[in-house]
Amino acid sequence: MAMSILRREGRRLLPSIAARPIAAIRSPLASDQEEGLIGVRSISTQVVRNRMKSVKNIQKITKAMKMVAASKLRAVQGRAENSRGLWQPFTALLGDNPSIDVKKSVVVTLSSDKGLCGGINSTVVKVSRALYKLNAGPEKEVKFVIVGEKAKAIMFRDSKNDISLTVTELNKNPLNYAQVSVLADDILKNVEFDALRIVYNKFHSVVAFLPTVATVLSPEIIEKESEVGGKLGELDSYEIEGGETKGEILQNLAEFQFSCVMFNAVLENACSEMGARMSAMDSSSRNAGEMLDRLTLTYNRTRQASITTELIEIISGASALEAAK
Repeated sequence: MAMSILRREGRRLLPSIAARPIAAIRSPLASDQEEGLIGVRSISTQVVRNRMKSVKNIQKITKAMKMVAASKLRAVQGRAENSRGLWQPFTALLGDNPSIDVKKSVVVTLSSDKGLCGGINSTVVKVSRALYKLNAGPEKEVKFVIVGEKAKAIMFRDSKNDISLTVTELNKNPLNYAQVSVLADDILKNVEFDALRIVYNKFHSVVAFLPTVATVLSPEIIEKESEVGGKLGELDSYEIEGGETKGEILQNLAEFQFSCVMFNAVLENACSEMGARMSAMDSSSRNAGEMLDRLTLTYNRTRQASITTELIEIISGASALEAAK
């Protein structure tokens, strides 16, 4: 009805409108405040459109990051599962006693170099700080070895003096045992310890990971525990062949155990990082989609209100011109 009236009035008034100044078609009912509102309305429409464009770009980025994380997860997951067979024989032989009381403890914290992967980094930092409180004492010393940029940034705030070594960009190249064994050798050369406690995230699924602590004892502590018949007492049931002494064999076992545990821990943590990033990017993509729906609804409502207002003003102007004749 309104559009038919508009077309009829437009055809009839077109010659008179062309002959008059543009200001003559302005409705006497329109005020300066309404003109300001029309301008604000058009500006808000442009703002909403720009916001929609930015949200679409963010959604594209999060979807791409999710696919990249999924690809990397498939490449690392199989290697992480296979690496579990490296350190399990050492656990059966030497045991894993995280509650052992020693004078010198070193907490090795494994984290990621990049963010956008949920709470895996804050989780390992919390566990590391809890281990520090449990093992610290008047005659005890606890030091940190930080692997990963994110844990380094967090731990440097309040534990800078307790950090002995930091390693970053470990995942820059594809992980292999040779690379991790060099890292393990550097840690053994730069710190003195009775017990090494490796804190990492063990991979269970894309949406689930478990903060885990693996303990590696020094050869002296292993021999001491073996003599008292604790959890390491089964070591004496094996025969030693060759010219090496028991201390030398324990030294080699401890070094090899640490490198195997570190290799598995690094791969497990990488899997957890990729799984957490997949989950985080999937949630971000869904949130961006929901925000885009709300912005689209707001944009359509604003646009329809603007069109309706303009139609009303045109019809009012036509009616005013008709009444002025």
